Amino acid sequence: MWEPFAGNYIWNLGTNLNLMCGGNIGEVTAACAPIFEAAKAGEDAGTALYFDSWIDMAGKVLASADADLAKGRRLSAGTKYQRAANYLLTAERMQARDYAPRRKAYNDGLAYFKRGVELQGLNVEFVKIPYEGTFFTALFVAAEGVDGPAPCVVSCNGLDSMKEQIFGAGNPEANRIRGISTLVIDQPGTGEALRNLGLAGRYDAEAWGSAAYDYLLTRDDVDHDRIGMFGLSLGGYFAPRIASMDTRFKLCCVMGANHNWGEMQERRRHREGDNPVPHYWDHVMWVFGKDTVEDFMDWAPNMDLTPVIANMTCPFFIMHGGGDRQIPVEYAEQSRDQAVNAAKVDYFVTGPEHFEVEHCGADNGTFMRDMLADWMAETFEEMTA
Repeated sequence: MWEPFAGNYIWNLGTNLNLMCGGNIGEVTAACAPIFEAAKAGEDAGTALYFDSWIDMAGKVLASADADLAKGRRLSAGTKYQRAANYLLTAERMQARDYAPRRKAYNDGLAYFKRGVELQGLNVEFVKIPYEGTFFTALFVAAEGVDGPAPCVVSCNGLDSMKEQIFGAGNPEANRIRGISTLVIDQPGTGEALRNLGLAGRYDAEAWGSAAYDYLLTRDDVDHDRIGMFGLSLGGYFAPRIASMDTRFKLCCVMGANHNWGEMQERRRHREGDNPVPHYWDHVMWVFGKDTVEDFMDWAPNMDLTPVIANMTCPFFIMHGGGDRQIPVEYAEQSRDQAVNAAKVDYFVTGPEHFEVEHCGADNGTFMRDMLADWMAETFEEMTA
């Protein structure tokens, strides 16, 4: 992983995720340069300076996009609006929940992402998923080159990711060109669901996972007999939980296993494993609607696949980074060994030869993504044989 901030894993992770989601190396380098000294104080101190530097870069890219648009250069403007949105969301993701400027940065990021998509004419539909009397939002990216209804995968976030980042990282595009549609959701506890709709996360993820499945049943461009579930990072808990509790899902795959996230929280209290975001304990309380760390820690043991994963009957693919500094490989092994009733269990841990060993491929972003897309395409194809 590129580590411009010596000894500061969280700031380095955020920067690498930005690159993976479409950041420009020259712009990213320029955004990092003013905050090298601030990074030395640790991951929490100086996050406001991190925010300011990325917001400044977003403003410069937006000015360039506006100039393109004034000349009628819609495609050039669109790519820049989308890239500026990435910078705005990078700035926002790293802040404590009570940092007031984050709200405008987040909503500006959503608006410029949508504007960029529309100007480029990208294959993205903005949709709402009915859920317990309200809704959460998603992006639907339709498959390419399929006659009739196409197989589809529901893609969920981890603890701190957003649907726009998943799109920017190319996961839906990797699926699209292989004949698979993707429903990229901001499930409760993430993205718009948390920030704008007030929907907290929950351990019984099948509540929102099944809602996403039910939504896909309303679409005549989706093959209702070939719907799968995908998750990355904490989605490595959510996706298998959903596929174990709602056996309508015909496959499940994860990028970064997270078999017993509840146990991992106790280990993190003892500084085992790196955190993904600054202000970590406040962040998890926000995501899951807990008032105190003690309340959160009492609840966290629910986030364990051990009681349910034997219910999974669909094909299951587990990919994990061999050098993951957040979630040890042992949790991937637990998911592999306990999914005893899955139709098949495929398992792959990356090594140095793949140039992608960090958490969810943050040091590369292509190897796991493409292997997962290949596996889904092949597994869906087996279902029609």
